Amino acid sequence: MNIKSKKYKPIDYIAILWKLKPLITSSIIILRILIALIPSFLVLATTYFINTAIGIFNGEQMLSIHIPLIAIMVLVGFSWLSNMVLEFVKLKLILKTNEAVSYAIIKKRACLSYKHIENNDTWDLISRVGECPSKQIIDGFDNILNILEYIVKIGSIIFIISVQVWWVSIFILVIAIPLFKLSFKCGQADYEAYKDAKKYKRKADYLTDVISSRNYVEERSLFGFTKELNKKWFNEYEIARKIEYKVDKNNFIKMQTASSITVVLSVLIALVLLSPVKNGLLTAGMYMSLVTASFKLVQQMSWQLSYTMQKYSRNKVYMQDLTEFSYLDEEVGTDELADISIRDMNFEYIEFRDVYFSYPNTDKRILNGLSMKLEKDRLYAFVGENGAGKTTIVKLLTGLYTNYTGTILINGKDIKEYTQQQLKALFSVVYQNYAKYWITIKDNVALGDCNTVYNYNNNKKVSEILQDIEMLDDIEKLPLGIETTLGKINQNGKYLSGGQWQRIAIARTLASDAPVYILDEPTAALDPISESNIYKLFGKVSRGKSSILITHRLGAARIADEILVVDNGVIAEKGTHEELVNKKGIYNNMFIAQRSWYYEKGK
Repeated sequence: MNIKSKKYKPIDYIAILWKLKPLITSSIIILRILIALIPSFLVLATTYFINTAIGIFNGEQMLSIHIPLIAIMVLVGFSWLSNMVLEFVKLKLILKTNEAVSYAIIKKRACLSYKHIENNDTWDLISRVGECPSKQIIDGFDNILNILEYIVKIGSIIFIISVQVWWVSIFILVIAIPLFKLSFKCGQADYEAYKDAKKYKRKADYLTDVISSRNYVEERSLFGFTKELNKKWFNEYEIARKIEYKVDKNNFIKMQTASSITVVLSVLIALVLLSPVKNGLLTAGMYMSLVTASFKLVQQMSWQLSYTMQKYSRNKVYMQDLTEFSYLDEEVGTDELADISIRDMNFEYIEFRDVYFSYPNTDKRILNGLSMKLEKDRLYAFVGENGAGKTTIVKLLTGLYTNYTGTILINGKDIKEYTQQQLKALFSVVYQNYAKYWITIKDNVALGDCNTVYNYNNNKKVSEILQDIEMLDDIEKLPLGIETTLGKINQNGKYLSGGQWQRIAIARTLASDAPVYILDEPTAALDPISESNIYKLFGKVSRGKSSILITHRLGAARIADEILVVDNGVIAEKGTHEELVNKKGIYNNMFIAQRSWYYEKGK
């Protein structure tokens, strides 16, 4: 299954499942229709039973009372059995839906243009659509069938009544139609409130994690911020609760008022039907059966139908969200493995020519005519203040954004002519917010190269990389060695320090064997001396490779072959550490301001 760019409608809840499991979906629909017809058949069977019983009591010559009694038992038994069969068949459909729909949403999300990930509005949309999508599809399917079931129930009862007393059926329709409309409007208001409340709930959920999870327990204990964050959580939660409460209260009042009116009208129907009984137009059995069925129907219309129509309205808006989500533009190949065949091309250089760039929906220029050339087999350090444009350079190099002006070349070829799979093979990046995977040490490293190291269970390659980053000796002392699980999922999971996690992230980069390695401030959380040590290690293991270091601190600068100072979106200065210090410019001022960070006794 794929998420196609199209206008999705409520009927697609059925269409999606029918494509996945046509036989099961068709069986469920047929079963639901048959179940919906049971009340009408019960009316006829009960009418026959009561009329037969009255006739026997009055001494009339009647057919056996066992026939309607058996019919009632068969109908009740079928209702009970069909519901059991329905639940069993539906379970198979749920399993298939979980597999197909969740995968389709995840695949679409993985292929989205990066600008949608950094945009708050589209990210809220992505979050809504991606929240339990398979459950949403199943619920929407159930909801459509519930409406179908009510239509069949109401239609069949009205048909029986219209055959007996036609004008009463019109009276029931006059009740039903306004209830449908009111319920639908309540559902729309309900989902709009859900959308408004969602952004506040997302903040509250994050604060819940900070307040209660094990990841933050040390700092919670050290700084004692639980009380203050709890206030912030309460504020976000209260805003979301009040939004939903206001709509729920208004809907409840409307539906209760409509329900009260409906109950009164149902009593009137019972009274009105007395006249046809008196005039011989209705038998006593038919009267009792119709009144009983009408009361049940009215109860369903005032409560269950109202809730069903509210859900229908919410499901309809979800399909509108799915439609908008489906039209979000994608980058081809972002969910594919790296095309390592591009590595047969000898990497020579990267060149930026007069590149200008602003992030979508902003007017501020991050890159302002940036030009530079990076040669192979050299280690470059980009330094500068936060917001100068250093990380933006990495995003353009790796193809996350293409809406720039100017030219970016790799080996003289425009970067836009390379596929996403090729760019993945050319660059390996350790991001500032690198991932900490709670899986084995071996898998943490091997994920850097799913083409060979991960797929072929290459323990030797992993061990060599861990040796390079000076972690192998410590890891081999663990009971399970490289098979040790990291994180807090397993009881025997190994806890790592910040510096150790950084080394694992670097190991993942080394596993990729890409022509260009990039470290984008992955050590920002470390103290300057620890950061400097990590960069020195990286400089050692990446020797003979083309490498780029991104940092606003200067601990890495001395190991670089060339330092490029990014300021206001351009390369303001470049040279070695000594050359830039002697220039007495931006770099020298930064170095003087930061020099004490790296002071160690005896050095």
